[in-house]
Amino acid sequence: MSAKAIHVGIGGWDFDPWRGTFYPTGLPKTRQLEYAGQHLGAIEINATFYKLQRPELFERWARAVPDGFRFAIKASRFCTNRKDLAEGAESMARFLSQGFTCLGDKLGPILWQLAPTKRFDPAEMRAFLALLPTRQDGLELRHALEVRHESFRCREFVAMAGCARVAVVFADSDDYPQIADLTSDFVYARLQRTQESESEGYSAADLDRWARVARGWSEGQRPEGLDYVSQARGPVEPREVYLFVIAGAKVRNPAAAQALIARLQK
Repeated sequence: MSAKAIHVGIGGWDFDPWRGTFYPTGLPKTRQLEYAGQHLGAIEINATFYKLQRPELFERWARAVPDGFRFAIKASRFCTNRKDLAEGAESMARFLSQGFTCLGDKLGPILWQLAPTKRFDPAEMRAFLALLPTRQDGLELRHALEVRHESFRCREFVAMAGCARVAVVFADSDDYPQIADLTSDFVYARLQRTQESESEGYSAADLDRWARVARGWSEGQRPEGLDYVSQARGPVEPREVYLFVIAGAKVRNPAAAQALIARLQK
């Protein structure tokens, strides 16, 4: 059974402490994305969480990176930071029509990140998942849902996400619950425990472990040692993997991502 692609990256590309640590000293800011595209496999765009972007910006970003690179898009806060997610259809329509499909085949999944205070309500979540479209402007859309309240660690939610073919974000975090269950044909992971005391963000042993986990996901495995809600294994199928090193000691995240890429290329 063939493995699928593993896209490893970071959140955003403009962060001043990366100048001289990740980006070469003197590199113009206008070339940062181009440089990131040459050394990483993916970027999670955070700007779309705060405001709509212009289609020509997405076109420019797509031109700056090589074939095979992927952008994940963080959904608007006006869609996800709501008292009732099921009432966000109008905000969702505005978010979806802003022009991110100009990324073309460099468009990765859409990340729907819920507030840490949002609790699992079955009826609300079922209605929200029903709002997520499968296509926009002729392009297939894939959705990843990051839940950050412990109440989502239940079989009902996992089964609901599986029926909708929406990926539950795997979070390696000190603050949020870990749900390793595989509910879509791709995996969306966010590693959030980099440490500034480690030159590559993680110890060599931890980097080896995450590389093994990512490779296992891509080969259709259900890696051991992770926190699953359900014991049901589901179909064994290779999955495309999106793995972002994000939060934690942010200054180390590019180094951690590059270290993982190097291990996955061996």
